[in-house]
Amino acid sequence: MPYVNIKITNENVTPEKKAALIAGATKLLQEVMGKNPATTVVVIDEVNTDNWGIAGETVTVRRQKGQ
Repeated sequence: MPYVNIKITNENVTPEKKAALIAGATKLLQEVMGKNPATTVVVIDEVNTDNWGIAGETVTVRRQKGQ
């Protein structure tokens, strides 16, 4: 049973976008690895931008700078 964990920042993520991520990851595993979609698990974790850093800064700070 494949298990996919997608971590994204919690910014403007609609239920429709989440559904598209789940469907896309499931389809990718089916097409590339031959995995059964019925047993593929996809979990999306939304991470607060204060809890995610790039290049020594939080995503919150980078967004404020326009990066």
